[in-house]
Amino acid sequence: MKLSNLQKKLEKSEQYLPAEDTFFLADQLNGLTGKSALDIGCGSGYLTRILKSSFNLVVGTDISFNTLLEQNYKTQNTICCNSADALNPKFDLIICNLPYLATDEIIDVATDGGKDGLELPMEIITSALAHLSHKGKFLFVTSSLSDYMGLVDFVNSQNFEAQIIAKKKLFFEELIIVEVNHSLS
Repeated sequence: MKLSNLQKKLEKSEQYLPAEDTFFLADQLNGLTGKSALDIGCGSGYLTRILKSSFNLVVGTDISFNTLLEQNYKTQNTICCNSADALNPKFDLIICNLPYLATDEIIDVATDGGKDGLELPMEIITSALAHLSHKGKFLFVTSSLSDYMGLVDFVNSQNFEAQIIAKKKLFFEELIIVEVNHSLS
């Protein structure tokens, strides 16, 4: 059987270990509770495990089966799929540490966002929005190294409201947390 380029990349992919952007997103989870939460691109399971203490049902998805097998922070309810594409339920909270780096070619699906850092993030966001409950919230982390305002504009064009709720300056970039809610109109 001939493997696609993506399958070859995923076969060799390593899990994205918690880093500054992961911890920044984790800080935004304090005080959030609900019935259900989804961690898209759950990687090591770090954020998924945090969500377990505040939500009745927590699901983590990752496009890399190997990453799910080798999670450092083992969690239940992990599904190997593209974003939330294989899921049916709506979630009270969806989180994602987007692959936001602006790259000409997507080599590492954990970090490379494609042209202007928009290509993969827009696909992930589209998938996530379809699974957001009416009063739900979607939080994602992105960076000043990408066209983060392009992501905000994209979300707003989908009849949702996106706003920047936190920023954190690092040596080489600024991390940005965007909150998405259903539009009131």
